[in-house]
Amino acid sequence: MKIAVLKEAAGETRCAAVPETVKKFIALGAEVAVEREAGVGASIADSDFEAAGATLGIRAEVLKGAGIILTIGGPDPATLKGVEADALLVGGLDPLRRRDAIQGYAAAGLQAMAMEWMPRITRAQSMDVLSSQSNLAGYKAVVDAAASYGRAFPMMMTAAGTVSPAKAFVMGVGVAGLQAIATARRLGAQVSATDVRSATKEQIQSLGAKPIFVENVAGIEGEGAGGYATEMSDEYQKAQAELVSAHIAKQDIVITTALIPGRPAPRLISDAQVASMRAGSVIVDLAADAGGNIEGTVSGESVVKHGVTIIGATNLARSLAADASALFARNLYNFLSAFWDKGQGRPILPDDDEIVKGIRLTQGGKIVNERLTTA
Repeated sequence: MKIAVLKEAAGETRCAAVPETVKKFIALGAEVAVEREAGVGASIADSDFEAAGATLGIRAEVLKGAGIILTIGGPDPATLKGVEADALLVGGLDPLRRRDAIQGYAAAGLQAMAMEWMPRITRAQSMDVLSSQSNLAGYKAVVDAAASYGRAFPMMMTAAGTVSPAKAFVMGVGVAGLQAIATARRLGAQVSATDVRSATKEQIQSLGAKPIFVENVAGIEGEGAGGYATEMSDEYQKAQAELVSAHIAKQDIVITTALIPGRPAPRLISDAQVASMRAGSVIVDLAADAGGNIEGTVSGESVVKHGVTIIGATNLARSLAADASALFARNLYNFLSAFWDKGQGRPILPDDDEIVKGIRLTQGGKIVNERLTTA
């Protein structure tokens, strides 16, 4: 089985394989071919891949005879000419926003596997690219906030007086939010956090932060399918807005991470609430690509409104390309190796397997995933 590793499109710094995973695939009996300069953005030289046992070439050479194609973001179907029918295309394919590309993969006869749709089940934890990349994004969000904030994070007691600690508020306590809490705490901030899922209260407390939750709104748990957040009732949204308005005015740093799969990001902070914050405060909006949690967020840009800096963060994992690539590559290896049949020298993907059903988008020239066929 030949595995092809593609160079990503301009702007993507990560790579879908690292020398470590190349060696592991070869140990399974696979042949690995890497497109030249695929790892440059992640500080991986072509010679590092060669030392691990991979062959190098241009895209046409790498794709020729490949049964598996590894990618961070889905390539343009037009660049996959000559690929074998029924080959696996495995990576972050952004299915809901790239339907034309998914149709193109189907037309090419590929089995497209969207790793970001990995079910949130125990045996799939090591394959979860959203978690591995969000963990880094949560960390980087706080680091970027600290870089933009014109004051220190920790309390400092000096002969000239005391510097008060920054107050940081994290909205949305998924993987990114939990890492943001932990990072802000390590930097010495006073941290509070909120989420629509009541079960996260204990997680917030376990990290030493103060939970800020709506009380006395019966029956609102906020737990959607697979552990993701879901939309709240009007009653809950109103109560949350009132609570946040009072709390946010006292904060120096706010990190927002709220996303609903397949839907625009929920609006968490209004322009009036931004205006209530102290000048010099910083907000990092990790949902900027999905429309933003903040009124006034500009995706990919840093803007100042009412004296408050709003950072429209986009895929912060890319700014930590070496670590992000290593984690993503291990996610891909963990998925493929879990289904690898040594006798046949390739992965066998049962149609009735929960993981396979969750992430397979195309097969036999058709789109087969229910999330796409029923949308």
